[in-house]
Amino acid sequence: MSDTFITGTINGPMDRPLTLAILGAGARGATYADLAAKRPDVARVVAVAEPRDQVRDTFAAEHRIAPEYRFEHWRDLLGRPRLADVAVIALLDADHVAAAVALADLGYQLLLEKPMATNEADCEAIAEAVRRNGTALAITHVLRYTPYTVKLKQLLAEGAIGDIVSLQHLEPIGHYHYAHSFVRGNWHREDESSSLLLAKSCHDIDWITDVVGGRVARVSSFGSLTHFRPEAAPDGATDRCVTCPLQDTCAYSATTLYRGGLRDDGIKQYFTRIMSAGELTERAVTDALTDGPYGRCVYHGDNDVLDHQVVNLEFDGGVTTSFTLTAFTPLENRHTKIFGTGGQLTGDGRHIEVFDFRTESRTVHDTSLDEASAAGGHAGGDEAMFNAYLDALHGGRPELIVSGIDASLASHRVVFAAERARLAGAVIEL
Repeated sequence: MSDTFITGTINGPMDRPLTLAILGAGARGATYADLAAKRPDVARVVAVAEPRDQVRDTFAAEHRIAPEYRFEHWRDLLGRPRLADVAVIALLDADHVAAAVALADLGYQLLLEKPMATNEADCEAIAEAVRRNGTALAITHVLRYTPYTVKLKQLLAEGAIGDIVSLQHLEPIGHYHYAHSFVRGNWHREDESSSLLLAKSCHDIDWITDVVGGRVARVSSFGSLTHFRPEAAPDGATDRCVTCPLQDTCAYSATTLYRGGLRDDGIKQYFTRIMSAGELTERAVTDALTDGPYGRCVYHGDNDVLDHQVVNLEFDGGVTTSFTLTAFTPLENRHTKIFGTGGQLTGDGRHIEVFDFRTESRTVHDTSLDEASAAGGHAGGDEAMFNAYLDALHGGRPELIVSGIDASLASHRVVFAAERARLAGAVIEL
C-alpha cells in the first residue's frame, strides 16, 4: 500500500497522500484521525488497531477502513508487510515502548503520544530504535506548536523583556478533569500508568525547557496526594455517585459531570464520550455510572497519583523556573510569567502582555484563540503539531518537526529527575 515511501527518510514532496495506521482509537487517536480527514490530499487513515469492538467498528466505519485493516491489537501489525507510511501510537502509556521499537524496526514513521514511555530506560530504547532506523519521529508535545508559543518565543527572541532571569508556570488541571483522568480514569495509579507529572505535565516541563533554552542543571520537587483519599470523604458518601445521597451537592459528582455532558457540546461532552465508549445516550451513561470506573466515588477508589506538585529547575547560566500543577482549579488554560532584565511577560495561552521597564508601558498581543479552543484543543497545538508532522513528511520539510527525539528525550529526563528529587527529598543534579 505504501511501497513508494522510502523507509527512514523524509524525502518529499510526495505525489500521493501519506497513509496512516492509528494504534489506539480512543480520544487522542480519534483526534488525529479527524484532523487527517480534514486534509485528504495529504493524509489518509487506512488501518486501525483497537481492542474495544464497538469503538473499533465505529472508528473504522467513520474513516472507511477496509475490514482486513481493522485489528484488535497493535501487535497484529507485526509479522506482515508494512501497511502504512506512519504509525500513530495513541496507546496506553505502558505500551509505547514495545510498539515504538517494533514498528520503527518495521520501517514505520512514528507519531508518538506523550509521554514517550513510563521510565527513562524505555525512553532511551525508543531513541535508540529511532536513530537505528532513521525514523521520522515526532512526540506530541503540542504546546511547542501553538500560535501562542510561536508568538511568545518571537517576542523573547526580539528582546521584548531582555534576558530571561526566572519563570513561573502553572498547569491548572481543573477539578473535574483531574477527577475524570487521574482519580477514575486510565492514569489513576502509578503502577498501571505513570506519575502525574509524567502523564499530565511532561508537556509543561518540555515547554519550559523550550522557552528558556539551554540545559537543566538542577531539579527539586515536592507534592502529595492530599484530598482524594478515604479520610477526606464527606459523611454519608457511598462508593458510587449514582447511589450517593450527596450526588447533587458534591463538587466531584460523576452524575453531574457525565449527565451534563449529554447536554453540553463542549469539553464535558468530550469526557462523557470517553466514559460511555462514545455512545451519548442516557442509557449508556447510566450503565457506565452504575458499573464502570467513571462512576466511582473520588474518595473511595484505589487511586494513588498526586493531586498537586511543584517542580523547581535551575538552568546552566542561573535561570530559575518554578512549575506548579494542581487539581484544585477551574478548567482553564495555563498561566505563565517570565521575568527578564528589561521587562515582564505574562501569558494565559491566548493573550501575551509585555511590560517594558524603561517606558513602563504595557503591550498586549492576542493570539486569536477563544477560551474553548484554549482549554479543549491545547490552544490550537493539536492541529498545528499534526499538520507540521504531515507537512514535514509529505512536503520533505523535516525542520517543521520541533518535538523530535533529541529535544523530547532531554525534557523527559528532566521529568524523571524531578520525580527522583521528590521521592528522595533531594536536589538532583543532571
